[in-house]
Amino acid sequence: MLRLARSTTGRPLARAWLVLGLALIVIAAFSAVGWAQQPHPWQLGMQPPATPVKERIHFLHNDILMPIITIITIFVLGLMLYAMVRFHHRRHPIPTRTSHNAVIEILWTVIPVLILVIIAIPSFKLMYYMDRAPDAEMTIKVTGNQWYWSYEYPDQGGLAFDSNIVEDKDLKPGQPRLLEVDKPLVVPVNTTIRVQVAGIPDGVIHSWFVPSFGVQEYAMPGRLNESWLRVEREGTYYGECNQICGINHSRMPIQVKAVSKSDFQTWLAQAKKNAGLTGDREPVLAAAPAAGSATSPAGNR
Repeated sequence: MLRLARSTTGRPLARAWLVLGLALIVIAAFSAVGWAQQPHPWQLGMQPPATPVKERIHFLHNDILMPIITIITIFVLGLMLYAMVRFHHRRHPIPTRTSHNAVIEILWTVIPVLILVIIAIPSFKLMYYMDRAPDAEMTIKVTGNQWYWSYEYPDQGGLAFDSNIVEDKDLKPGQPRLLEVDKPLVVPVNTTIRVQVAGIPDGVIHSWFVPSFGVQEYAMPGRLNESWLRVEREGTYYGECNQICGINHSRMPIQVKAVSKSDFQTWLAQAKKNAGLTGDREPVLAAAPAAGSATSPAGNR
């Protein structure tokens, strides 16, 4: 009777766990399709890629690292289960006194080295691919301040402006809290852009991080770091400083609007006209153009 009670009450619980597991698998499978450009509650996986760099990061993670890690996990789990069953004290009351096995010791040294070499080859290729912009068509300079970002277009007439967080009381419907800024960075799609990142003198270290771009570059005082991006589709993309930089670390969001090349030129001409690019007054930017159908807020580190 006791066994029967356990089996009948255990079935609904097993079914519940099965349904939960299937639900998590479905969520993981569709997370990269249905969500884009910013983090969402209960999101699994990385944000969908918007640049060639991010696509290669996804390939390395999903198609190379995850299968290797899965095989290792299953293998180790199998060894543990075998050891627990085969060498249980009831089946193996007298433990063996074997202390060395040359073959096994060589294998568990050589095989991990080979696995690391297999992982290192595509990893190094990706690192070199991320390192330098191939034939950059324009340059953007990013400066990390305490605590906001400054952007400059040195080869577009020297347009420069500061980008600050939008306070909660000023948010409009649909704008994400702690991610919306007053003056977003505007970039053209299908354009190779060199991104130079620096910090202010006597400042602290920041990190310019946009997950969908696969770009994370440190803004260090006294040093000019470089990365690059090529946004492949229009949209609004969000990121944050992910280097713990001080009291207002959480108030350094990054908002990038990727627009068509024609819309970018229109915005740039109006922004330069409003700024005047003379004198010491702060530029008054033109409103950022709409970023197409992908602009709706949706979208890691």
